[in-house]
Amino acid sequence: MSKFRWNYRSIVFLLSILDILAILVFHPAKSQAELPKSDVSNIEVEENKAPESVVNQTVDTLIAPVTLKKAPNDLRDRVIPVSQLLQATPPTKQKAPNNAAGQVTSVSQLSDIKPTDWAFQALQSLVERYGVIAGYTDGTFKGDRSLTRYEFAAGLNAALDRLNELIATSTTDLVKREDLDTIKKLQEQFSPELAQLRGRVDSLETRTAKLEATKFTTTTKLIGRVQIVASELLAGNNVVTKRPAPNNVTLQGSTSLRLNTSFNGKDSLGITIGGGNIESLGQTRAGLLGTYEGRTADNSSITFARNTLILSGVRYRFLPFPNTQVNIYPLSDGASEIGLSGPINPYFESSSATGANGISRFSRRSLVYNYGDSGPGIAVLQGLGKQVQLGLAYSAPNGGNPTTNNGLFTGRYLALAQLIYYSSNRNFRVAATYVNTYSPPNTLGFSGTNFGPAVGSNLVNSTVPGASTVGNLYGLQAFYQVNPKFAVNAWVSYAAHRYLGRGDGEAMDWAVGLAFPDLFSEGALGGVLVGMEPKMISLSRGVDLGAGAGQADKDTSLHVEAFYQYRIGDNIEVTPGLIWITAPNSDSSNPDSLFAWVRTVFRF
Repeated sequence: MSKFRWNYRSIVFLLSILDILAILVFHPAKSQAELPKSDVSNIEVEENKAPESVVNQTVDTLIAPVTLKKAPNDLRDRVIPVSQLLQATPPTKQKAPNNAAGQVTSVSQLSDIKPTDWAFQALQSLVERYGVIAGYTDGTFKGDRSLTRYEFAAGLNAALDRLNELIATSTTDLVKREDLDTIKKLQEQFSPELAQLRGRVDSLETRTAKLEATKFTTTTKLIGRVQIVASELLAGNNVVTKRPAPNNVTLQGSTSLRLNTSFNGKDSLGITIGGGNIESLGQTRAGLLGTYEGRTADNSSITFARNTLILSGVRYRFLPFPNTQVNIYPLSDGASEIGLSGPINPYFESSSATGANGISRFSRRSLVYNYGDSGPGIAVLQGLGKQVQLGLAYSAPNGGNPTTNNGLFTGRYLALAQLIYYSSNRNFRVAATYVNTYSPPNTLGFSGTNFGPAVGSNLVNSTVPGASTVGNLYGLQAFYQVNPKFAVNAWVSYAAHRYLGRGDGEAMDWAVGLAFPDLFSEGALGGVLVGMEPKMISLSRGVDLGAGAGQADKDTSLHVEAFYQYRIGDNIEVTPGLIWITAPNSDSSNPDSLFAWVRTVFRF
């Protein structure tokens, strides 16, 4: 249905009607003879325009994992119709309705009306001359609120009722014949304009009805992201074959489409579809480099064919209590759904809504978040006051598979718990994370491995054939916004692997990142990160992960990454960057690898 705005323009329009009728009622001596000598067709009608500062705004209810607030009662429980603001003053005194402050006898009683407002005189006349305006209980008028045609009709009816009352109490002659003739002549003179206006309104109503009939839903939004990537391996060997890897320039891409739907304004149903052909630099003993070290963040799924659209995420998020957020997902990742890594590492983490930041997978997440994989599960975020949050998540990467060593509770799983502390001004945060994970023998997931973080050395991502694997992971992450243009984040993680019946292993990783928002240009972002990707630091003598019994990684490999994200408008970002890996696969006998990457992200 079409809507009017009960704002200052509406006030002037209503006042004009009241003034014309008041002239007819209380000034019957005025006639057409008093009009200007020129023909009526020369009368000009000037449109009253609202100030440019008055704009329409759309408020979307967003369920954010960082801050959970209860909506105020006056907004959550009811919305007061604007029509209730327009109360005709009856001949006898009546009790004012609950939502109104009663009859306003002076415009000064309305706290949000100032003498400098462009329609102040019109509102003052409606209040003090005609008495047809009432205010809210907080003493405001809210002149920029929207109202429907029904509400406008109710307000006009209140004004006409007031005029009827004035007419009934008037002792003068009412309307003379020449006044009626004047009104008739004006009506005839402007009939083409009125007919044209009526036609335009009817056309708008028809088009609006058509849009409402064909739109998807009033509560569903589409968020799209398209990436085009130009890349080249500038230097590096395959760590398995020990031969130089090809130095070919490639042009690849990926697409992600996300549908977000809310049913009551406090929940969210998310569906993600995506696909592409961005190849990984390597995998465990496979691919271009023969290792996951230096893996870029936006690679296509290893287990699906290239250039194939797949359903990559489904989740439902709701708030059962004001400070509790629950995510239920048949296809997603617990660490991602609970939003744990994003708040800790905001300038390197990415999402389908904000585009991508860090180039590599390692720069975006610590070891403790990377053992998960897409699958069903549940994640809960509980606010403990204003500065502390507790996150719990359970995911089963193969929870939709009913075969042996799979399923929701009998196959691979990841149970995560995290406690986050925020400073009062939100410029500092620190999180402690614990993860327990289990993988039966010979099971695979989207990452192409049955156990491990899918980053780091080959030994970290390897298991003993025929043996189940248990992991207990511990992480500590921190972020500090030094000033609006400089931030620091860091983490350290430790993983204890147990290869059931065979022995134990220990893994670690760490990183320090520097972010420079608005570097050289507003909206741009510069980033530098130095760290050690996950490596096996010790291994039981009876465990052989491919390098020999009891053989852990012998050297330290450093990951150095730099990128500059430049914004072109609001929806396009170009990010050139470099990834430099020293001693790939934690083996100093391997020459360093260097990878160049230019990513262009389009969001819509």
